[in-house]
Amino acid sequence: MQQILDRASVPLVSAVAERRIPGGVLGVVDAAGHREVRAFGKAQLVPVARAMKVETWFDLASLTKVIFTTTRILQLSVTGVIDLDAPLTTVIPDFVQHYPDSWLRNVTFRQCLGHQTGFPGVFPLYTYGNDPDLLRQFVLHRDWQAGAPVYSDINFMLLGIVLERLEGKSIREMDPGPGFAWAADPAHAAATEHCPWRRRVLVGEVHDENCAALQGAGHAGLFGTASAVLDYALDVLNVSRVLPATVSLMREPLSDRRTHGWERRHTGWSGGDGCSDETIGHTGFTGTGLWIDFAKGRAWTLLTNRVHPSRHFDSGIVALRHAVGDLVSQ
Repeated sequence: MQQILDRASVPLVSAVAERRIPGGVLGVVDAAGHREVRAFGKAQLVPVARAMKVETWFDLASLTKVIFTTTRILQLSVTGVIDLDAPLTTVIPDFVQHYPDSWLRNVTFRQCLGHQTGFPGVFPLYTYGNDPDLLRQFVLHRDWQAGAPVYSDINFMLLGIVLERLEGKSIREMDPGPGFAWAADPAHAAATEHCPWRRRVLVGEVHDENCAALQGAGHAGLFGTASAVLDYALDVLNVSRVLPATVSLMREPLSDRRTHGWERRHTGWSGGDGCSDETIGHTGFTGTGLWIDFAKGRAWTLLTNRVHPSRHFDSGIVALRHAVGDLVSQ
């Protein structure tokens, strides 16, 4: 592990030195549980500077989709609570109830997991108000126009609402899993953006505007450390605390780029070219990522605060992830 981190941390060190990102934490674990985690740079630059630590908490952004929402939805599937090929209306009967002939009434759980629906890729839901219950109704009853299938947060907003309906509580009232939380102590968290909407630097509170307006959602909002992310990855590698059939579905291809919830290895993807074809992964907008290579029995996470203090800068995160993945996989 030490040798892997020695080489894989080189591009991260360079990115920090070149001031492309404030800082980051890189961690690797193998199926035997051997791990190495290192921190570089700053957890925060403004209004005060703080050093990055291996224990720093990160806004994991879209890693929420795979670590929390996908895992729970797949567990509900393998235990027979839901049928992945059934429409969402089997759990949310009022979904677009005012448009009974709409294509939306036939959208399935599996299609949402694989981003195979026609929802728009980006939608500023938070600009429609700040009442979380009303915004949920907006998502459920808008007559969304079908487009080409693209990666869309709305797929996982809906899956989050499914979990809320089944458990009878909001996302933020649910247990996010060992080592994870829905917020973090600002003194121990990596800062994200100076948000023009909220007019402050966000530290320990969710960066994603739509998740903030919804006060918890299935597409974002999870916080955790690199060690927590690696613990989860180790559970997946060794099929412990995660049902075997659930892990099989995580690995099962739905398209040339996606499995249930996850990305699979493809040319030019974030995990680099050196990993095996049995690798899945996912990234988060704030600068986070997790990749699991089943053939090599290895997983790695790269957590950065690349949007601090602003997203409007070329952080080079795409190239950084690719370089780190190649070096981890050597």
